[in-house]
Amino acid sequence: MNRTRSGIFARVGLAAGLLILAGAQAARANMSMLDNFDFNKPAFQTDMPFATAHLVLQVSQDDPARWNLALNNAQNVLDFLGASKVQIVLVTYGPGLKMLLADSPAAARIASMSKEGIEFDACHNTMMGMARATGKMPVLVPQAVIVPAGIVRIMQLESHGFSYIKP
Repeated sequence: MNRTRSGIFARVGLAAGLLILAGAQAARANMSMLDNFDFNKPAFQTDMPFATAHLVLQVSQDDPARWNLALNNAQNVLDFLGASKVQIVLVTYGPGLKMLLADSPAAARIASMSKEGIEFDACHNTMMGMARATGKMPVLVPQAVIVPAGIVRIMQLESHGFSYIKP
């Protein structure tokens, strides 16, 4: 192999290593399910042992109006049933992951709603795709929980009795 090719491979290896490190740092900054995700045993940021209703909301569009609709849906359900009676998980993936970025227009509302027990999940597959496109891992709101794959998380929750809504 000539020097030019080996230099290119070294730079590609370095870039891949930096992405992996960035991924590890992002996972440390937020709660993560990357190492302990078990499809048959859902885990949650907050245990809700007395919840009789379970809701998973999907956000997959880069549309702040759609984000607000999903947040309104979650808040309305929480207000109607009561915080101790419902477990709500909002799962973002694809373009919808932008809702959970640290500089999102929804960041303050997410922080407030998280205090009420609503969980906000971020798709790691989407995060890695964004990192490949931009050269850095996206910085999420601190309330975001990193899950391996958004769609798989939704499937997991549905298979365990969660009602599914895509606003």
